[in-house]
Amino acid sequence: MIKAILSMLAACMSAMVGPALAQQYPSKPVRVVVSTVPGPLDAYARIISEKIASSLKQQFFVDNRPGAGGNIASEIVAKSQPDGQTVLFSLDTTFTVNPSLYKKLPFDAAKDFYPIAVPVTYGQLLAVHPSIPVKSVTELVALAKRQKLNYASGGNGSPSHLTCAYFLSTARIDMSHIPYKGTGQSIIDVIAGQVSTIFAVTTGVLPHVQAGKLRALGLSTPKRSPLAPEVPTIAESGYPGFDASFAYALMAPAGTSDEIVQLLSKEVLKAMAAPDVQEKNRIADYAATDLDYKRSAAWLKENRDRWAGVIQRAGIVIE
Repeated sequence: MIKAILSMLAACMSAMVGPALAQQYPSKPVRVVVSTVPGPLDAYARIISEKIASSLKQQFFVDNRPGAGGNIASEIVAKSQPDGQTVLFSLDTTFTVNPSLYKKLPFDAAKDFYPIAVPVTYGQLLAVHPSIPVKSVTELVALAKRQKLNYASGGNGSPSHLTCAYFLSTARIDMSHIPYKGTGQSIIDVIAGQVSTIFAVTTGVLPHVQAGKLRALGLSTPKRSPLAPEVPTIAESGYPGFDASFAYALMAPAGTSDEIVQLLSKEVLKAMAAPDVQEKNRIADYAATDLDYKRSAAWLKENRDRWAGVIQRAGIVIE
């Protein structure tokens, strides 16, 4: 009887501590470690952080720690105290791609983090130089079966590389990979006709398509882009289920309390409803999600499994 009473009291105390902890948090400025240099991810981390800071009445400051495909920033956060005072804003590839891409990581992508949110996803647009005599994905596949083509990417293991490797495997064709140190130069060389084709973020390719310097064939996402509604998806073009979506992810160290994670997850969803954030999404061609912390974890796992298969079939490895 005494044990039962003590057990009930412990449960009550635990239930009281959780909400109290959430009410106290954050008691000091929160460090948001961003895994890239200033750029698209950094800009998004800042606008979301500002919204959360305003709501929670506490500073959220960005600390850029780029390098090693997001592994440097992730290791810092993985080894931080799980008190919600240090969180990670990263490309999803750190958790969906890197576990298969790198022979060794300084953290366990599945066990050392507690997903808070996957606020947006985005895709890649498949484009060719106008001299390539194709006007659809179907025609490109047919041409690739008759003659040798090549494709540019932003580097080994980059989203552009992975998307094309996934597409080639799905379509059962082959092209020579020409990796670059960044997407910018790779697009320039496709425009110059030095490389046949490329997958790259819509906003990086679309202006050149509109200028007639490139021809758009398809999108890697499940749905068409509002910026280019006339361009079909790869899935619509004869490959049902094709989905090479990437995302941004907000993560906490494993061991962070459920209450803090749930609070931050709710704050991200609230921030996504702000008009300026919605406009940012439109301009950048981001697809907003409504994924809470539980569904964000499921999204990351599903895509980690997907890319593991792609990477294994393509034989992509980074030492």
